[in-house]
Amino acid sequence: MISRYLRYSVLGAAMILTLVCLSGMAWWGWLFPLAILFGLLSALGVYDLIQTRHSILRNYPILGHLRFMFEEIRPEIRQYLIESDADEEPFSRDERSLVYQRAKNIEAARPFGTTQRIYDSGYQWLTHSIRPKHITDTDFRVRVGGPDCLQPYDLSIYNISAMSFGALSANAILALNTGAKAGGFAHDTGEGGISRYHRQGGGDLIYEIGSGYFGCRNDDGSFSPERFATLAADPQIKMIEIKLSQGAKPGHGGILPAAKVSPEIAEARGVPLGVDCISPPSHSAFSTPLEMMQFIAQLRELSKGKPVGFKLCIGHRREFMCMVKAMIETGITPDFIVVDGKEGGTGAAPQEFANHMGMPLIEGLTFAHNTLRGAGLRHRIRLGASGKLISAFDIAKVLALGADWANSARGFMFAVGCIQAQSCHTNRCPVGVATQDKRRQRALVVPDKATRVTNFHRNTLKALAEMTGAAGLDHPGKFMPQHFIMREKDRNMVVGDEVYPYMPIGFLLREDDDRFGYLQRWRRARAQAFEPVDDGI
Repeated sequence: MISRYLRYSVLGAAMILTLVCLSGMAWWGWLFPLAILFGLLSALGVYDLIQTRHSILRNYPILGHLRFMFEEIRPEIRQYLIESDADEEPFSRDERSLVYQRAKNIEAARPFGTTQRIYDSGYQWLTHSIRPKHITDTDFRVRVGGPDCLQPYDLSIYNISAMSFGALSANAILALNTGAKAGGFAHDTGEGGISRYHRQGGGDLIYEIGSGYFGCRNDDGSFSPERFATLAADPQIKMIEIKLSQGAKPGHGGILPAAKVSPEIAEARGVPLGVDCISPPSHSAFSTPLEMMQFIAQLRELSKGKPVGFKLCIGHRREFMCMVKAMIETGITPDFIVVDGKEGGTGAAPQEFANHMGMPLIEGLTFAHNTLRGAGLRHRIRLGASGKLISAFDIAKVLALGADWANSARGFMFAVGCIQAQSCHTNRCPVGVATQDKRRQRALVVPDKATRVTNFHRNTLKALAEMTGAAGLDHPGKFMPQHFIMREKDRNMVVGDEVYPYMPIGFLLREDDDRFGYLQRWRRARAQAFEPVDDGI
């Protein structure tokens, strides 16, 4: 309550001082300039409240201008006193500025060359061709749907990653989905169910089902086939995604206290008011790899043949191989798998989980891609990638290493106005993105931010097309590991296929290649259980 009053304190003070100065001018003429000054400040504050372009100013009239003034002088302050534009917390100012510029249709060009330390270990780049190509059609798509899928979906190569209503505000969800509708790309619902704001936007949805089965659960929290079938019949839902884990907090459940379960959240999740909303660490609908494949087949049947897949952050590599062996034994394959890197974001996670649990995206994606190739299943299953992917280079890199498409959460959050205040878990987001506070949400004006979402997607794919053409390719799906080069040590460069090669198709079935330790884990994996064949590690 106090912070709400403080947000408008400068405007209130300016108005009061204007009235005081006007009243005192009859006795003290020198108050006239002050009356003009405070009157202009009051007018500016009122304008800030009603304008629709800047979320900060709508929530912090007059006071918000100090932030923009600081932004103008901060490069000089940071350059000499604090930090560089490339420092990541977790996204650098350069990265955020790239998104802001593309969302606002401002040319994302920079003068004076790169600021990257190109001879330092870890620097990465893509190779280019002496015969570049010009690509005019940038609506890159991939068809998702295996041999058992009756309603395949032509998915954009870049989409909005999973973010639940509840974690994000109503206005943020509506702006994202409206922007996705206009841009022709998909919006992952997150595990919080499908809210009225997802439906209002009209954009294509990927319905994520977590361990809480929100939107398709019985009263005891178990999975409800009947409720799922009713929900999945909605033509707005194009794909169904089972969430096994997410990068920022893999293996960690969650709880939304009863006090935070609003009527709208209860409606979307199918949970009662006044009761804690719990997401268990694991699923109750299956407990073995074989049961998991049967669950996938059940969802595909109940949805009348829509693409069904799962998302996970790779943990025990053997467990992923258990799933693959279950695919072989049952003949049931998911239509897609999304690999989430541990660098992925979340509204709240224990620090130890965010920092030290789960496999980074590049290693996880490479492992999943090669395991599926080794089992002879890669051609049946599409692979998505998520985890800090906001630029055309980020997308090209994961495509080169085996992904069919990329998802982004925080990139699209920046597009709707996120300033990386990192207060998502406090309900006090200053720009109305990650809060359920109605007063703070008003800062996010849906029509303006929806347009920025569409712009960001379109301009990012345009940049991807330019990089693809520069490499001499006609589609970004043709990037290969050899197009990706990194500096392993100072002045030593390593080509991508030396570190992250595509393993031979069927090598696990033939047991003829163990360069990277795949066979050792493959022999210990079994379809009947996630536990290993023996007691070894």
